Amino acid sequence: MKNILFILCFITGLNTTFANDCWLNILNEGGNNKGIKCTEAIQNAIEKAAKNGGGTIFFPAGEYLTGSLKLKSNITIHLDSGALLKFSENFDDYLPFVEMRYEGIMMKTFSPLFYAKDAENITIKGRGVIDGQGKAWWNEVYRIESAKGPIPETKYQKMWDEQNQGIAYEPYYKRTMDKKFFRPAFFQVLNCKNILIEGVTFQNSPFWTINPEFCDNVTITGISIFNPHSPNTDGINPSSCKNVHISNCHISVGDDCITIKSGRDADGRKYGIATENVTITNCTMLSGHGGVVIGSEMSGGIKKITISNCVFDGTDRGIRIKSARGRGGVVEDIRIDNIVMKNIKEEAFVLSLFYDKDTKQEPVTEKTPIFRNIHMSNITGTNVNKAGAILGIAEMPVQNISFSNINIEGKEGFEVNTATDVEFHDVKVNTSVGSSFKISDSKNLILDNVGSSTPIKGVPVIRLNNVSNTLINNNFPFNATDIFIEADGKETKNVFVKNNVFNNVTTAVKKGKDLDKKAITE
Repeated sequence: MKNILFILCFITGLNTTFANDCWLNILNEGGNNKGIKCTEAIQNAIEKAAKNGGGTIFFPAGEYLTGSLKLKSNITIHLDSGALLKFSENFDDYLPFVEMRYEGIMMKTFSPLFYAKDAENITIKGRGVIDGQGKAWWNEVYRIESAKGPIPETKYQKMWDEQNQGIAYEPYYKRTMDKKFFRPAFFQVLNCKNILIEGVTFQNSPFWTINPEFCDNVTITGISIFNPHSPNTDGINPSSCKNVHISNCHISVGDDCITIKSGRDADGRKYGIATENVTITNCTMLSGHGGVVIGSEMSGGIKKITISNCVFDGTDRGIRIKSARGRGGVVEDIRIDNIVMKNIKEEAFVLSLFYDKDTKQEPVTEKTPIFRNIHMSNITGTNVNKAGAILGIAEMPVQNISFSNINIEGKEGFEVNTATDVEFHDVKVNTSVGSSFKISDSKNLILDNVGSSTPIKGVPVIRLNNVSNTLINNNFPFNATDIFIEADGKETKNVFVKNNVFNNVTTAVKKGKDLDKKAITE
């Protein structure tokens, strides 16, 4: 019966001036489009619609100003073309503090600009623009961080202390927690389901932009996000969510464009809710630290992710999967396909368990992070600084990784360290400095039809050090190559060089002084 009522209200709204309890024109509900703050009118309209079972809050063309908004079940925020919804720069307009998740830790702090908890059927749509006016928040962070010594605490920092007694975190995170100032996300909803964000433009977010937490069935499509020259303003960050669909988005931000997370350290493991069943497709990413990033807050686990048909142009990195000792959690079952990268300032691919560099080997426990079963194919990269890096930890090497049909033009090649079951098939890496493939302290490797169109004199295309169970086959360097393989290391063994055509190679295998004579079979 309720569904029938919704349909009737929508049809009625289309054939009148939308003046009914299901479609609420904010100008008829006490709001204004002259840029005068009307938080109360907008919130009252949301409450009114929710009381009637749900409805749409409609913003015609014009400029609106509001503080934080609490969304309810069955509510749609619809911004017409020409509508600009701006959020207040007054921090008081984001009080009282609410329960939210900040960088993977649950706490009480400023309300997100759009906030909901335990709700369903929430939509933000239209062709309008939503401006977070984040500069005031960024400047406050800069003020706190740039202080040379102790500075007087603001009322907000004192409030944070009072409302977060006993909050637990790891020692490395103390510097962040000591600020006691945690900016709100643009859109953060907790434990909600059936979320749709479509068509709108978000800009100038105070912190992360679209950040569903513990949600089910999230669809984000056709939106644009612009957060220029701003700290930690990630684009889309699903965290501990399942069944997430991200498509047809255009993102240029001050941090990662799309990041998949699931909680930080012990707090993330306590909830133990993975992010899973995520599809990302048909998106363009410009400015950003990473195109698509997984981690580093991944303590609840991340699994069953597909990324396809995307363009990264100008990001610092392309695909980045990052964690560190102490996080725990498993990242697994990842497929990445049909990606074009250009102007990548650092690595095209990174899989690193050294996001926190100052760690030492320790026994395998629930705190040990795991990367496994990750596969990348049909990817082109030009003007790349470094093709890629796979960096495992001694107690937990990165496992079961493959690259297929990859073409990279860049300064440096691939680096693989402490990994197992890694395969390169039909991978061409043209470098100007160093080897195309530099592999060490790893085992169970296949390099099949790999090489470089621009081999460097005196530099091997493949450099091996302390590797075992390795097959190098089906390689035919087309261009004159000085050295194809250089192998060294006392632990190198069971390396098989088979079914290759080295007519254009001066030295097929250069053997180092520490290499066992039986290590390589040709």
